[in-house]
Amino acid sequence: MKVLVIGGAGYIGTHIVYDLLERNYRILVCDDFSTGNRKNIIQHPNYELLEGDFKNESIMKKILSYKPEVIFHFAASKAAGESMIDPVKYSHNNIRGTLYLLENMIQNNIRYFIFSSSAAVYGEPQYLPIDEEHPRNPTNYYGFTKKIIEDNLEWFSRLKGLRYASLRYFNAAGYDIKERVKGLENEPQNLLPIVMETLIGKRPKMYVYGNDYPTRDGTCIRDYIHVNDLSEAHLLAMDYIIKNEQDITVNLGSENGMSVLEMIQIAEKVANKKIPYEITSRRPGDAAKLLASSKKAKEVLNWVPKYSDPETLIRSMWITYQKNA
Repeated sequence: MKVLVIGGAGYIGTHIVYDLLERNYRILVCDDFSTGNRKNIIQHPNYELLEGDFKNESIMKKILSYKPEVIFHFAASKAAGESMIDPVKYSHNNIRGTLYLLENMIQNNIRYFIFSSSAAVYGEPQYLPIDEEHPRNPTNYYGFTKKIIEDNLEWFSRLKGLRYASLRYFNAAGYDIKERVKGLENEPQNLLPIVMETLIGKRPKMYVYGNDYPTRDGTCIRDYIHVNDLSEAHLLAMDYIIKNEQDITVNLGSENGMSVLEMIQIAEKVANKKIPYEITSRRPGDAAKLLASSKKAKEVLNWVPKYSDPETLIRSMWITYQKNA
């Protein structure tokens, strides 16, 4: 089977490409390296690289000539804080870009789509843990862009028979347990990569955005999921929509909430180093606490996270960041 992975030299995409190659799929990676890392280019007989932006018409023609049967999409902009400052970037990349891709899929009878959605579609939780029936009311523009695509996927499925898996990530983190992934995420804006960059001295200090939230230590609580567990869920979701000819939307989280300060403390323990940080003001759009219910993914996909305890997750990151320091 031919599989296209857009953003396949990026952080999540590279992990999934390795797992797809282990299952003997033929892979075309399309990446413009705006955030992807060239260290993540893989030398493998079943791997091809198409360098460029999929939103470019000439690149799209090359994609279509490859005739992929399944498309994984990891090329969206993903920083919630940035989306509140630069919504045009997020509209262009996340909404217009993804719709352009979906339109071309429908016009060329490419029927299977794996979408990296986000827990940001839910907004401020009305109850915890958050399940898939929770109302979607995003509090940042990033989450809104994901909601817009989810809504379009429902329509395209109903009207044109597109089959999709919408995977609502909570906080993806960690690095490959097998140490296959060499390149680091470029310009990360999530907590744990920033923690790692501070540990290796790339940043003189890091910032904690708010310590006055209604949580156990005043800092935001998030549900962290290891990228290897995330990758496994993507492959299971692909198998599910192809076998059952049925769409699926699931949360992917560990169901274990950790605060910002708790994650910093665990990283200090793993690395045996102090992390300089400064408490600063809250960021707009940040919910106090997000915690997943992954019951549906476990029941429907038989998915079980194996590596998402905080110490395993942080240790896998520390190994990879030390190699790149």
